[in-house]
Amino acid sequence: MEATSVPLHPPTYGNLITILSIDGGGIRGLIPGTILCFLESELQKLDGEDARIADYFDVIAGTSTGGLVTAMLTSPNEKNRPLFAAKDIKDFYLNNSPKIFPQNNFPLFGYATKIIRALSGPKYDGKYLHGLVKEKLGNTKLHHTLTNVVIPTFDIKRLQPTIFSSFKVKLSQLNSFSSFATQICMNGYIKLLTKCL
Repeated sequence: MEATSVPLHPPTYGNLITILSIDGGGIRGLIPGTILCFLESELQKLDGEDARIADYFDVIAGTSTGGLVTAMLTSPNEKNRPLFAAKDIKDFYLNNSPKIFPQNNFPLFGYATKIIRALSGPKYDGKYLHGLVKEKLGNTKLHHTLTNVVIPTFDIKRLQPTIFSSFKVKLSQLNSFSSFATQICMNGYIKLLTKCL
């Protein structure tokens, strides 16, 4: 397999390329959400209340729940500004986690239930999350993002990684083949949704 290189857009600040990488981990998306909320509030003290995380990074990357955070930070609103502030991400996880990651309360049969579920399918069905992401991100496509985005996922049918990259789409000018952010985020959750205890 031949490696291909894709040139980045020119750096925002001189020769320095700024990259934000957001880890996955389901409900633990609350952790980067909290940190990014603090960072954005500090940036707003310096540059005004309209400052957003996407304004400061040449590339934002995330896997699984980090891919969802990435899409939320970089999806544009009608004024071509970030649709979500970092504080919205924290609130998103606080308000929706119980429905996205429901917990079963079977203390007497907990371990046996976990084993049966592990053998019978995904830990979470993802239906609520899919509807929520569709509602929040709408028809935003990968080439619409406000900065370069990289969202690595895993194709469980082909058993290989798949990397969604906004600058690859922009470079190739194949915007008609650009995936919806909703589909990418849900593909990023393949790992989460199929993870067993």
